[in-house]
Amino acid sequence: MPIVFDLKIDEHTELSVWKIEESHEQLMAGLQLKQHEIDIIESFKSEKRALQWLSTRLLLRTMLDTKEYIDCQMDDHGKPYLVNYDYHISLSHSYDYAAVMISRDSNKKVGLDMEMIKHKIKLVRHKFLSDIELSQKQIGNNINGLYVCWCAKEAIYKWHGKKELEFKRDIHIKPFKLRDEGGLNALVELPEGTKELEIDYFKTADGYMLAYVIG
Repeated sequence: MPIVFDLKIDEHTELSVWKIEESHEQLMAGLQLKQHEIDIIESFKSEKRALQWLSTRLLLRTMLDTKEYIDCQMDDHGKPYLVNYDYHISLSHSYDYAAVMISRDSNKKVGLDMEMIKHKIKLVRHKFLSDIELSQKQIGNNINGLYVCWCAKEAIYKWHGKKELEFKRDIHIKPFKLRDEGGLNALVELPEGTKELEIDYFKTADGYMLAYVIG
């Protein structure tokens, strides 16, 4: 199981990335699956999607360091949670990678997103960024900057865990200095009021962007 990146963010929070190299059968052999989970796997239209689903669950099991069955379910908003652990988790996958983030602090939620960097993001930038955000030179026509913003907003969306958030309307990226690894702040319009969050991000050597948030 090739974990290519493992970050202990603090004493309660860990983030790991795994490169998917195993076959479907090898991944299945490392898990204890119930029938409803097998049904989910069989419902996927592509083998790649099945491998990604299996990989996140096997990585989650590895990070929890247990041989017991892990009951990972989705709530009504599609947010993953662990039935038998009072932890917060976030899952992501992109092409040949799977990523998992765990917070063992019940008071700190987490959000994680990982994406392969592609030029086509320029075609949709107006759908998830405001004109004010696009006017920032490190964002507007910069593919890396656009992916930092997309991953940051997706991580925030997963952190919040409810469907009412809209990327363009409710999540506002503040000016930041673009690097291969860095951080930024975002203002999030929540039902209970505006909240400012810190998001960390980094670009991998083989062309992926990853962002995560704790709060």
